[in-house]
Amino acid sequence: MGDSERVQFEQGYRIHVYETGPDERVNLCSLFDYMQDIAAEHANRLGFGRDDLLKSNHFWVLSRMYCEISNWPYRGDSIIIKTWPAGTDTVFAIRYFEIRFADGRKIASASSSWLIVDRTTKKIQRPDGLLSRYNSEIKPDKPPVRSASKLMEASGNGQQSDKFRVRLSDLDVNLHTNNVNYLRWVKNSYDLDFVMNHFPVSAEINYLAESLFGEEITIRTTREDENKSVFRHSVIRKNDNKELCRIRLEWNEGSKKS
Repeated sequence: MGDSERVQFEQGYRIHVYETGPDERVNLCSLFDYMQDIAAEHANRLGFGRDDLLKSNHFWVLSRMYCEISNWPYRGDSIIIKTWPAGTDTVFAIRYFEIRFADGRKIASASSSWLIVDRTTKKIQRPDGLLSRYNSEIKPDKPPVRSASKLMEASGNGQQSDKFRVRLSDLDVNLHTNNVNYLRWVKNSYDLDFVMNHFPVSAEINYLAESLFGEEITIRTTREDENKSVFRHSVIRKNDNKELCRIRLEWNEGSKKS
């Protein structure tokens, strides 16, 4: 097996009915769930998964993610996700994803930036040699999509959602809100009519701080002046007005592509 084959990992997923929206196509949050799942599985296989990091009192934190979507599978469709680590960039560990139908048609591409954090001090740790060596591994000449970047917050005079609380079902194994649930909260802030007549073509997320069970949350939303198809969202903790997450969604009008 060659270096590039060893570094890359593929896994198949079937789109279940509970992972789709009203149009019977996979919802955006499910795509992000799949990518989180395969990233965890691959890290375990390569020897730097959650349990491996816990041995040194560290854990993974997803910092940024960017995804471009060009196609949408239906309920019952089978898809294949390929992922690979792409070395380090200062304190970030970089990982890419490609999602395709079984026949090779492209569905989406994504990039992600991860941090290693000390459980006790909460300080960011520099990636060690195990990850840095992937800087020189054989991998595709050109990344499938641009790297996730630093986002602007939603304007202070943006539209505010109704407040809600972090629920038990929002939590991950670290008792923090699961990464994908920030995206789910933001999507739930949209009007049904808008969502039924638009589809997302890109999603970008910056994770800034954790949220815990019972905390009150609100979402501030603004529409970009220069591109009316783009919405910026800031997820805010109410008690201290702390910004927890920034999400940028770009939408197209009409039905999702087949």
